[in-house]
Amino acid sequence: MPAATAIPAIRGVHHTAFRCRDAAETRRFYEGILGLPLAAALSFDEEPGTGAPLKYMHLFFEMGDGRYVAFFDLPDSADEAKFKKKSGFNLHIAFEVASKADLDAFQRRFNENGIENHGPIDHHFVKSIYAWDPNGIQIEITWRDPAHDKIMAEERAKAAATMTAWDKETTPLKAGKLKLRPAASN
Repeated sequence: MPAATAIPAIRGVHHTAFRCRDAAETRRFYEGILGLPLAAALSFDEEPGTGAPLKYMHLFFEMGDGRYVAFFDLPDSADEAKFKKKSGFNLHIAFEVASKADLDAFQRRFNENGIENHGPIDHHFVKSIYAWDPNGIQIEITWRDPAHDKIMAEERAKAAATMTAWDKETTPLKAGKLKLRPAASN
């Protein structure tokens, strides 16, 4: 049997990318409300890799750690139905702030700008507020509880056992609904 390729270390997330309704509207929210500077607005006329005609813009907004949240504006296939509010269980972006005061300031900003929001919610290891961007994506602003690292270390110690119990309980519930792949051996 051939040797398995070693798993290279992933350094982090460079960017996450989503579809947007409109580049200007998205910029107003991410730059104007969240304060993330527009780092790039790249305009293209063909699909990468195929060269097929495709007009689109790729926006990048820079976060404080040098990473990005990005969006695609594809005007030819714009469809309002794609941009309804999505459940946070299906899709959300969690942005971290440094303090409880920062968390409170974002909630005030959302309120001042008429942006529906709720929270703060105490998740034990973080406190969070929630809103939606113009594209229907739930935005979470989160602040780490002072005991965050201790709490996460405790959770890490029991994560494998919790997953085993979860799989045992929920696999039968998913039978017939999903084609689950067997776990890969490491």
